[in-house]
Amino acid sequence: MSQVQFFALGGLGEDGKNMYVFSVDGRLFIFDAGIKYPDQELLGVEAILPDYQYLLDHQSQIEGFFLSHGHEDHIGAMPKILTEINAPVYGSFFTLALLKDSLKQHKIDESKLAFRSVTKNTVLDFKSVKVRFYQTTHSIPGSLGIALETKEGSFVYSPDYTFDQNVDPIYQTSFDKIHALTHKPVIGLFSESLGAIRKSTEAVDETLEFHVNQVFRNRSKRIIVSAFSTDIYRIQRVINIALKYERKIAIIGRKAQRMIDIAINTGLLKIPDDQFKTLKFLDTEKDAPVDDNVMILVAGDRHEPFHMIQRMALKHDRLVHLTKNDLVLLMTPAVPGTEKIASRMLDILYRHNIDIQKIDKAMLPPAHATSSDVKLLNNILKPTYFIPVIGEWRHFYEMKQIAKQLSYQDDHILELENGQVLTFDAGKLVKSDSTVKVGEILVDGSLESGIHDVVLRDREILSQDGVLIISGAINLKKRKLLADPELTSRGFVYVKENEALLDDVAQIFKTVVEKALKKQHFDFKETRDAAKDAMQKYITQKTSRRPIVMPMLVTVDDPSYA
Repeated sequence: MSQVQFFALGGLGEDGKNMYVFSVDGRLFIFDAGIKYPDQELLGVEAILPDYQYLLDHQSQIEGFFLSHGHEDHIGAMPKILTEINAPVYGSFFTLALLKDSLKQHKIDESKLAFRSVTKNTVLDFKSVKVRFYQTTHSIPGSLGIALETKEGSFVYSPDYTFDQNVDPIYQTSFDKIHALTHKPVIGLFSESLGAIRKSTEAVDETLEFHVNQVFRNRSKRIIVSAFSTDIYRIQRVINIALKYERKIAIIGRKAQRMIDIAINTGLLKIPDDQFKTLKFLDTEKDAPVDDNVMILVAGDRHEPFHMIQRMALKHDRLVHLTKNDLVLLMTPAVPGTEKIASRMLDILYRHNIDIQKIDKAMLPPAHATSSDVKLLNNILKPTYFIPVIGEWRHFYEMKQIAKQLSYQDDHILELENGQVLTFDAGKLVKSDSTVKVGEILVDGSLESGIHDVVLRDREILSQDGVLIISGAINLKKRKLLADPELTSRGFVYVKENEALLDDVAQIFKTVVEKALKKQHFDFKETRDAAKDAMQKYITQKTSRRPIVMPMLVTVDDPSYA
């Protein structure tokens, strides 16, 4: 008999940061390790990673990392993790190619790391545990569902999937592999939840295809199309339509170029060489794609397409300047955190009289399982327990309603929070209040270290109330402040208009320092802290603002100073 425990280090009650751990008799199988993009309130933070301290504390028990697909919310944390944990990494060839490219961008040596490419036919044997895979339909090639098979039955992890039947064979779901999982009881289905609010995908594909075709058919001038770089399937469809109308293809966007290069090199994206040019190879304005018969694909993550098109409209871009003859086809609806820059881009395009065609979000085929998809997967697998993952609580609520429609009782619908542990003994759920410690690592561009809460608070204050720097020079031998303090205000108050206030603040600083100099032992930190507290209290009382106050003390031995 085996004991299986499941818990999430991220991904429950949130969109992103997906990281799920199965412990089988103490052996750890980690499914995905992604990032979450921050809200605008997290100033300067570029990504949020799950806190993986639990894995650091149990490294010897890790059997491997098993990656479902190459989107950042599922593999984005891997580069940082692999700098501290060296365990085998399993994923499709395309997913591993994207991960290796990310390691290269972060200057991480992959030569000492173990990568194992898997397919829908792969079965990994870990003695009493087998790991099986099945291909899923998603917006990126090489997407896989993963099943953990024990003696008593299987636990199926089904991330980011649809059952769309109108896709290229490389994206088609391997229904035979899903059905094969039923040769043993399916104890738990861990299904993604992000698309559960949506009912079905009927007629969406045809509507989108018709609309994009109409744009290309009726336009003889240059067309600029925005896309998210991770949506390889949608990019291929737009390229196919452009080629049908004999358009040349140009692609702009650093990450898009890297991802598309990988997709082309692995045969997962098809563009004829004579029709394709990436803008990174163009060095002068004369090389820019100004011909009418060109489709420029502007691709990137989250805010990048909006930012790049905005620069083109303002003629700040080095290669592409938009004119009134151009048409911009927007296939990138704003995602949380990008609403402002998306609105600003639209405003700039309208101001410059650029023709715009917006693809409504409802017209875009969903990349996540609708309620119909969830029901179909459940009806095939017939799991004993239904566990929603990958989503916020509003998505989990919809998943619970779906499960009830499938006649699940409440005690077989398991809604969890990050860190909450499920325990199965011999395939039976055991009541437990166990938890593991979870948290977040905030990254501002470098993988070397995270951002402390104090730094975030200071950044917020800087953005709202500014900073006041005050410095003084002292001679410790003479126990004397050598000159009046100097003040610098940035974003707090204008010096000329607030001389009286700043004079009072300088006097408070001077009083605290001179008092400290009279003591037998002068303590720099203690003096700075006392001065900061006194000045901060006075400023808040007089202005109702709390700027960052930075007192500085330097020692000078030269008696001629000042």
